[in-house]
Amino acid sequence: MHIPDGFVSPPVAAATGLLSAAALFISFGRSQQAFGVRRAPILGLTTAFIFAAQMINFPVAGGTSGHLLGGTLAAIVLGSPWAGTLCIATVLIIQAVLFADGGITALGANILNMAVIGVWVGWGLTQTLQRLFGGSKGRLPLAAGIAAGVSVVAAALACAIELVLSGTAPVAIVLPAMTGVHILIGIGEGLITGGVLTYLSTARPDLLPGEQQEFRGWSVPIVSIFLIAGVLSLFASAWPDGLERVAENLGFIDLAEQVRVTVPTPLADYGIEGLGPIGTSIAGLVGAAVCFAVAFGIAKVVKPNNA
Repeated sequence: MHIPDGFVSPPVAAATGLLSAAALFISFGRSQQAFGVRRAPILGLTTAFIFAAQMINFPVAGGTSGHLLGGTLAAIVLGSPWAGTLCIATVLIIQAVLFADGGITALGANILNMAVIGVWVGWGLTQTLQRLFGGSKGRLPLAAGIAAGVSVVAAALACAIELVLSGTAPVAIVLPAMTGVHILIGIGEGLITGGVLTYLSTARPDLLPGEQQEFRGWSVPIVSIFLIAGVLSLFASAWPDGLERVAENLGFIDLAEQVRVTVPTPLADYGIEGLGPIGTSIAGLVGAAVCFAVAFGIAKVVKPNNA
């Protein structure tokens, strides 16, 4: 769902950029209520995991693929939608700057769709479903899984509206097209989110908020993240993702080539020229490490003064 350069008009890019900047500014302030020294490594690990997981596109129907959005998962693990917004925004910024994934001019739109709308829809619906399910921790993976799937559709609808406002595609065509394919992707999102939370609640409850257990160490999470980024990423589906497929079907895919703003990087498209699969692995490992370092630094900055 990463919007490339050229898909949204300058006014839409500017408006979404301002909204996203405001959301990030507020999130920095509000995250101080949720973070102490203990939670700093959790933000770093969560951000690195989301980056790694987003490298793995899974196939859905019609020769289309999707990948984890991660907004609901981040908000639940971090215990705060504000922190979830910072987490996903960090991933999106690093992807755009280091890997040319998502347009620089469309960065505001991508942050708004995935780091704000995706996170908050997922968080809010999870809380609502948890109350309906009786508030049991055992029901959290189910509630979060359902909410995560819905959050993908909500982010896709926001993307479709931006395309309509930009004059890129007519509303009567792009809205159902984006909704239909992202319902399927949302199913995958829900299964992944529920599965990860089920694992954490049983094997690593110290990584979840509200638990009094001491942090059990870095080795297993770091090895898992590097395994996903460096190895499993090699088996990602090569099919176009939901937005790419819609752009191809509706005939506006070439706009991405007409307006392309890139920051020179040897890691563009998650690879290194001439190294083949090894380049993909290196890019994944570097990206995960950078995401962890940046997010860990953010956590140190936003922690309460008395933490």
